[in-house]
Amino acid sequence: MVLVLALGDLHIPHRAPDLPTKFKSMLVPGKIQHIVSPGNLCIKEVHDYLKSLCADVHVAKGEYDEDSRYPETKVLTIGSFKLGICHGHQVIPWGDLDSLAMLQRQLDVDILITGHTHQFKAYKHEGGVIINPGSGTGAYSSITYNVNPSFVLMDIDGLRVVVYVYELIGGEVKVDKIDFKKAQPVG
Repeated sequence: MVLVLALGDLHIPHRAPDLPTKFKSMLVPGKIQHIVSPGNLCIKEVHDYLKSLCADVHVAKGEYDEDSRYPETKVLTIGSFKLGICHGHQVIPWGDLDSLAMLQRQLDVDILITGHTHQFKAYKHEGGVIINPGSGTGAYSSITYNVNPSFVLMDIDGLRVVVYVYELIGGEVKVDKIDFKKAQPVG
C-alpha cells in the first residue's frame, strides 16, 4: 500500500491565506509516501510545507507558480501505475475530458492528475483515470467562484488504486471514493 496525495491550485497567499485547518490536521508527516501537484502552489513556502509532510514531492508548473524550475508536465511511476501531472491551463478547452484524454495518451500514463478548473473531477476513461483534485484552499478561479476546498488521496496497492476525495462542505469534511483496477499485463 502506497499513499499518494494529490493537491493543487492553492494560490497561497494571493487568493487564500492557507489550507483549511481541518485539512492541515489530517495531513501529518510520515503517513504519505508521495505528493503530486498540478501546480499553482505559488510560493516557495507552500512547497516547503509539502516537503515537511513527505520528502517525495512532484509539481507541474501552474501559470502563477513563482518557481520556474517546475516542468510543464511530469511523468513518474508509483507501484504498477504511471502517473502524469499537468496543470491544465494548456489543455483547451479547460477541463474537457476528450482533450485531457488526448494528453493522457500523449504522456502514456495510467493516471493523469490535472488542475486549473479548481473543481474536483475523477473519471475512469479509456482504461485509465483522469483526476482533478480541485483547489486545496477553495481559491476562486476565472471560471469558478464558489469553490469547495478539496484534495485527493490515492491508495495504490498492486494493480488497484482507490481514489479518496476529501471535500470541505459547510464546515464538514466529506469523503467519497472511486475504485480503479488496472488490467493485468499480457505476457
